[in-house]
Amino acid sequence: MKTIGLFGGTFDPIHLGHLQAAAEVRRRARLDRILFIPSYLPPHKKTGAAASAADRLRMVELACRRRAGFEASAIEVEAREKSYSILTLRKLRALSPEARLFFILGVDAFLDIGTWREYHRVIEECYFIVMGRPGFDLDRARDVLAGGLKDAVGPLPTGGAAAGPLPPHIRVFLVPIRALDISSTGIRARVRRGLSVDGLVPKPVAAYIRDHELYRGR
Repeated sequence: MKTIGLFGGTFDPIHLGHLQAAAEVRRRARLDRILFIPSYLPPHKKTGAAASAADRLRMVELACRRRAGFEASAIEVEAREKSYSILTLRKLRALSPEARLFFILGVDAFLDIGTWREYHRVIEECYFIVMGRPGFDLDRARDVLAGGLKDAVGPLPTGGAAAGPLPPHIRVFLVPIRALDISSTGIRARVRRGLSVDGLVPKPVAAYIRDHELYRGR
């Protein structure tokens, strides 16, 4: 069975923390590939993205280049509407009906799942891989789900991992990882102050930020 990870986010900009986390999840879950899906208009952000959707997509494309198993997806940017996970999931399900899909996100983002549009349906229609994040207790992911969904959280199975048999009652798999303490907010702040972002983002992304004068005013 094909297995595809769906790694969505604003990616404003994408950085090495995103890439390392995705690589570790892909290795541990034995996913065939991971789609990086920059949002067009993130519905859960109080403020808009600092860079345009086109720029953020291009940086994701540059970051995924020559990284095996990583692909950039324009599915939300091309939709040109608020990026609701349930809509993206159903579009991707139609494109890959034979695949097993896994939403990948950090525990900090998962703690807000109750605000997602039709989040119960999202959990019913695909699996989740919730990653550890610096400063957040991974087990807190169990506390945000109501009713019977509390019992739908568990560790990723060994053996065949994501492509093999999965516990029938588990929909959310907790995966502790060695996360880099890097944030897009911090990167934008460094650019505003004229500081280098070498070692924080891939070199082609750093060059794109510089050449297109991104984040200078925000």
